[in-house]
Amino acid sequence: MFIGHYALAFAAKRAAPAVSLGTLVLAAQFLDVLWPIFVLAGIERFEIAPGITAVTPLDFISYPYSHSLLATAVWAGLFGAAYLALRGNRRAALVLAALVLSHWLLDAVSHRPDMPLVPGGGTRVGLGLWNSVPATLVVEGLLFAACLWSYLRFTRANDRIGSVNLWALVAVLLLAYFGAVFGPPPPSVDLQLGGWPCKFRSPPPSP
Repeated sequence: MFIGHYALAFAAKRAAPAVSLGTLVLAAQFLDVLWPIFVLAGIERFEIAPGITAVTPLDFISYPYSHSLLATAVWAGLFGAAYLALRGNRRAALVLAALVLSHWLLDAVSHRPDMPLVPGGGTRVGLGLWNSVPATLVVEGLLFAACLWSYLRFTRANDRIGSVNLWALVAVLLLAYFGAVFGPPPPSVDLQLGGWPCKFRSPPPSP
């Protein structure tokens, strides 16, 4: 998912009002912060294979340290523990840990069966929501709308600038989301990321 992760960050504000929206978003997207770092370091790998799903051309070949269920649980615990050490707010730390863990759960709904359970394990799961663009738009759209509504109902901007910034963020997220879903795949190139080959494949030419 994409905006689904941001949606849960908005919804979590009610459960942890003392935590900034930026920190909630970081927790919800923490796995996707780690993933490109691990790709660049050469320990995880992906390819661009247009058509592999209807929504995204990304083929996640190997990402056990950022996106396996076991690794996610570890990252969730570390994130929550770090916040607890810094702020001393146990409830907020639990909410943030749950947000990190929620990333794997939402991805398991969206992805084809490429979500590993443990590093090095052969079992992968995925319900394949991304195989349908209409279903993806409906599910993520409803989730985002419901969570944004919850945020707006229980949170008030301190001033006009805060309100403008919120709606600017919402607009940017939606534009980025629709651009990712309906935009063209990247052109065919071969890259070396951190010494690990990352092959980007274009679709075969039309007859």
